[in-house]
Parts: sequence; C-alpha cells; structure tokens
Amino acid sequence: MEKVLALVEARLRSALGEPDARASVTFLGTDRIEVLRFTGAENGESRPVVRYATLGMAARPMTDPTDLVADPVRGPRAELFLTVRAGLADTDKVLRPLAVLAASPQVEGVVVAPGASLDVGEPLWPGAPFTSVLVGEPGGLVEDLELDGGMDPVRFLPLLPMTPNEAAWKRVHGAQALEERWLAAGTDLRDPLRASVRLD
Repeated sequence: MEKVLALVEARLRSALGEPDARASVTFLGTDRIEVLRFTGAENGESRPVVRYATLGMAARPMTDPTDLVADPVRGPRAELFLTVRAGLADTDKVLRPLAVLAASPQVEGVVVAPGASLDVGEPLWPGAPFTSVLVGEPGGLVEDLELDGGMDPVRFLPLLPMTPNEAAWKRVHGAQALEERWLAAGTDLRDPLRASVRLD
C-alpha cells in the first residue's frame, strides 16, 4: 500500500509540481486520506489556479458492493483532483469534503468512475454554490499510473463542481448532455463562484 501511494505522489509531483500544503483526514474504520494542494499559473493565463489532489484512495482497489469477497489486488484504483481559480473564494475548506469523497469507496462500497455524481450534502467550501461534483474523464492533466503485480492502473479523475440545478438536470439527461451545455455556454468550470448554466 505504501509503495503504491509513493508512486502516486511521485506522479502528482511530476505533473503538477511541488505541493505547497497538505492535510490528512482519517475516518473511523478507513485508511488515512491526504489532500495535497498545488498552486501555479495556467499556460497563457494571468490568474493563478489552485489544484487539490487526494492521496490514499488508490491504496486499495475499489470493489463492487455485490461481490462476496473483495479482491485485494484487482479492481479499479483512482485518486481525485479539483482545479479552481485562486483568490476568489475560501476553497481551502474543500479539503475535508474531498477526503470524504476519496474515502467513499471504503466507507460506502461505491466504485467512483467517470460520469458519476458525488454529493457531499453541504457546500464544497464556504459560500460555494456547489454541493456535488461530476467525475470527469481521466488521462488529461495527470496520466494514468501503471502498476506491477497484476494491479489495475491508478486513474486520476478530475472533479467538476455542479450546482444543485445542474446535478438534478444531469440525473435526467446524463453527464454528456450536461458537459455539452457547459461547452456550448463557454462555462468557466474553474470559477468557484460561477452561476448555473442555462438548462431550459
């Protein structure tokens, strides 16, 4: 487990640079989850962004709750990351909600995959218009991490904050339809204070 997490952290550092802060959260009956913060400017943009990445979720494979016996080796592995524009909101308070989401495979037996909705039941940070996120496709900013010994690769899944209206609309129409709405409207998904996209 420690070896896997060391490789995961090395991949995050190679893709995002050195973290400037980290926090650790432990829930009863689960492994420790860390959240690393990375700050820096985007290519060609003046306003810096801050990225929060989980470390610990990939220590164990996610297993289908209907499986009678959990395979300790095989099964999907993932870490989560969130990117927002810096300085517009108190987004550092997202550390605990992110750790809750990263612990959900251990706590609730869910398999986190692209297209899924994850809800924390409260604003992601103080004043945030979002209580849930859409899990995006991996392979963009941080490439999958291949592992030895028959283990599935670690996928780094971006989280896209959703307003309650967007989350409700997504449940009916699906993730792809919501992403198309965002794209058509030119929605800045990194704006921590953005309004909901038009859904009528």
